[in-house]
Amino acid sequence: MTLGQTAIEPHTRGHEDEEVSDATAEKHDKALACVQRLLSVRGVRSYVLHTVTLKLFGDGRPYPLEQRRRLAPELTVIGSQGWCDATVSVGPRSGCYLVSLDGRGLETLREPQRVVDLILASRSGRPV
Repeated sequence: MTLGQTAIEPHTRGHEDEEVSDATAEKHDKALACVQRLLSVRGVRSYVLHTVTLKLFGDGRPYPLEQRRRLAPELTVIGSQGWCDATVSVGPRSGCYLVSLDGRGLETLREPQRVVDLILASRSGRPV
């Protein structure tokens, strides 16, 4: 691994790469937990990805904790083949759910139930 390279590249892109405060991340986590519970009841597997980055000295000593960056959490929905069917995040300013289905553009929704309905519709092959 070379300087400036990370061991695992986050698969999130866009606003998810913006740093968020611990309080904001906690709010987003609670919002995503609502969607995750609704999906779980319907037998859909998902997990929430939390990313915290730390800068390291050349000898491996971490910088003080104020040098860490916390990125916005993201819910990943797993399909029957084990692939990512959808990702859900929370908009940094609007607080809306941002849903990406199979790598398509973002859908913006306000209610967790509508997010689940959209994901289930895309999985069943119905038009979204």
